[in-house]
Amino acid sequence: MNTKSQMKAVGFERSLPISNASSLIDIQLPQPVAKGRDLLIKVDAVAVNPVDYKVRQLMPPAEGEQKILGWDAVGEVIAVGDQVSLFAPGDKVYYAGDLTRPGSNAEYQLVDERIAGAKPKSLSNAEAAALPLTAITAYELLFEHLAIKPQSPDSKEKSNEVILVIGAAGGVGSILVQLVKSITGATVIGTASREASQQWVKNLGADHVVDHTKPLKPQIDSLIENEGVTQVTHIASLNSTESYFETYIDLLVPFGKIAMIDDPESLDVMKMKPKSISLHIEFMYARSMFNAADMIEQHQLLNRVSDLIDRGFIKTTIGKNLGVINAQNLRTAHEELESGKAIGKIVLENFS
Repeated sequence: MNTKSQMKAVGFERSLPISNASSLIDIQLPQPVAKGRDLLIKVDAVAVNPVDYKVRQLMPPAEGEQKILGWDAVGEVIAVGDQVSLFAPGDKVYYAGDLTRPGSNAEYQLVDERIAGAKPKSLSNAEAAALPLTAITAYELLFEHLAIKPQSPDSKEKSNEVILVIGAAGGVGSILVQLVKSITGATVIGTASREASQQWVKNLGADHVVDHTKPLKPQIDSLIENEGVTQVTHIASLNSTESYFETYIDLLVPFGKIAMIDDPESLDVMKMKPKSISLHIEFMYARSMFNAADMIEQHQLLNRVSDLIDRGFIKTTIGKNLGVINAQNLRTAHEELESGKAIGKIVLENFS
């Protein structure tokens, strides 16, 4: 392929407030070339995540350079490297990519085949783009860190596991609640504050919803007393871990587990010792950043999620489609995410 071919992209040169028109800019870049285990993907749709604005705010490129954000995409494989065995040109894939490489806010992107999955056939490009990053995060958190017991989606058997999901209406929470309900026997207590977000969480299948703007323990004690819920065994802490940490310890059974995805400044982990509680940190880029020996796990789990979607057990978590992929629309998406009020995922599709 001609290395001089140009492609459209959206990037940034300096860390600026999203209100600044130069915080994200439309640019032209050379189209990349696939080698080794890389797929060259023509990007059809992308979703926006908190990682996008965090990188924009905190990790500017070197002077005179531009950085491409975007870690959620759907596209078509148009070329493959000489070591690729999982996909062929023409295949439709979805993926979250690698934090150390240029992102998906570009017409073409290189992605290692081991972190891409087959796009769910029953979803549109935009609907599928909402899923990879959050699906990988939720899946790894549930089954690798919390060690929740998976079961067949056809099984109706209930387990004695009770998982509290903090921030259940957000991107990760929206897929995590569905995964728990579709392939485990655990009881799900989700947290949400506004009426719209509480309804969203109920629609995703949560057994109970509590308000995280009020003290959690009295609400959960009430569920235990009046609804027959047993004590919390697992906690998925998707935001505000620092402020809830002591409550988690109070709520959990001995040998309970906490898994978090946020970045608390400090936690006094020794407070967990009397109950022998374990704390896990989920970071879905760990495998790709360090070229882990088991990187292909992400390919396999994305295929499992794709199958669950096509069989009707999981639905897309798309919240809003902002239209074409350009700097103006991406600035709108960042602004909405930074406000903390987005419900579901924000997606964009096509470059013109």
